Amino acid sequence: MDNPLSPGSSASHARAARAELPAGIDPRRPGAAGWARTGVPSWLWWQLLLPLAAFAAANFVLLQLGGDRWIAGHLYLWEGGHWALKDNLVTSTLIHQGGKRLSAFAWLGVVACALVAWRRPAWRSWRTPLLYLALAVLLSTSIVAWMKSWTHVDCPWDLVGFGGTRSYHDLLAALPAHAALGRCFPAGHASAGYAWLALFFFLGETRPQWRWKGFAAAFGAGMVFGIAQQLRGAHFVSHDLWTLLICWLMAVLLHRVMFARRTPVQAASAAAPASRTP
Repeated sequence: MDNPLSPGSSASHARAARAELPAGIDPRRPGAAGWARTGVPSWLWWQLLLPLAAFAAANFVLLQLGGDRWIAGHLYLWEGGHWALKDNLVTSTLIHQGGKRLSAFAWLGVVACALVAWRRPAWRSWRTPLLYLALAVLLSTSIVAWMKSWTHVDCPWDLVGFGGTRSYHDLLAALPAHAALGRCFPAGHASAGYAWLALFFFLGETRPQWRWKGFAAAFGAGMVFGIAQQLRGAHFVSHDLWTLLICWLMAVLLHRVMFARRTPVQAASAAAPASRTP
């Protein structure tokens, strides 16, 4: 039998393999070892390079091939040639206004839990994960709001052909001197959902078995918020796509900054008391 404390033992090799693979990748799965053979850290492949490649492809279809206007045009015609759902109870009151408040209250709850964790020794293992979650959500929504202040992109409802009076301009095109300044890019409301993609990493540090559920909840909230705004004429699909990327990148990079230096032993010791904390 191998000595689990021996550097050359199969047990230590298995632990090392698991440490090199991203959360959710089973080291026993065929092809999993291929991540390491590329010479690129596995987290960089699946958390950054693959999402960026998918984003670039989708962005090309939406912006360069006209997918944005094609989708918005069909929604506009489906609603009868005007944005019938712009002031609708569900899309405007419940999802738009209510969704923002719900996300804000959830963030305040995380901050409150973080403050309690710093005062209670029994919650010590939750301190850094809670701080990470609070910072990730705050930074994601703040960056999106900051970008909206200077990108000067119009909403669909402002544009000719969609009930407005302004001309459409590409994202990177220089605006004419007389053009009014837009405040619609990236999608601010969708960030109230997508910012919570950080739950994937928060739960990966505290309750690993729930991390994909956290991801699904945040992604679903962002999709609901984004689609509701598209139905109101407030955003093109690309606006939500950029918000999704910004929030995911912030969650990934902040996680690397706050947790990357921990060794597998430190991570295991932090998770053990967390699992016993009610």
